[in-house]
Amino acid sequence: MTSCTRACGALVAALTALAATACGITSTGPTPAGAPASGIQRPGTEARTIQLYFAGPYGLRAVNRPTDRPLSPQQALDLLLEGPTPAERDRGLITQVPPMAGQLTATTTQGAVDLYVPRTVSSGDLDVTAVAQLACTAAHAHIPGDRPATQVDIRIHENLAPSQRPWTVRCGPNGVVTPVTDAEPTP
Repeated sequence: MTSCTRACGALVAALTALAATACGITSTGPTPAGAPASGIQRPGTEARTIQLYFAGPYGLRAVNRPTDRPLSPQQALDLLLEGPTPAERDRGLITQVPPMAGQLTATTTQGAVDLYVPRTVSSGDLDVTAVAQLACTAAHAHIPGDRPATQVDIRIHENLAPSQRPWTVRCGPNGVVTPVTDAEPTP
């Protein structure tokens, strides 16, 4: 064997040993890291959540809250009106929805929600972010017709006026609310 072959063999062995020891993993024992993993449901049980929408520093954000049953849009909106939890506020989430408990009502029809609000958007009483929070929260609740949330028509009746023609919006996949011009008329 030539000296070059021996030197190359020694170099390969040294590089292999170096690579094996330089992977960044040290030989330690178990390290306490908190509680064991959780979140896996027991077979035969069903986890339920409701999506509520709050405003954050980078736009509307969905928050999943655990529930024991599917919630109607009215029930989901009642939770939204309670505002973010302390943990959600710590994440920078706030609400732009003004206090209106007992005044905000939501009724459902096949694939749609009629949302009666005691404010007016055009006058600035109801912020557009608040409209998005309300519409997206209602769209993600339990609504007859099994439409995906992005296809649920949210008909907004301002100042609680059922006689006034509502305007219709839909919640997009990223919490962006868009007007709907081809919505079915209110029954």
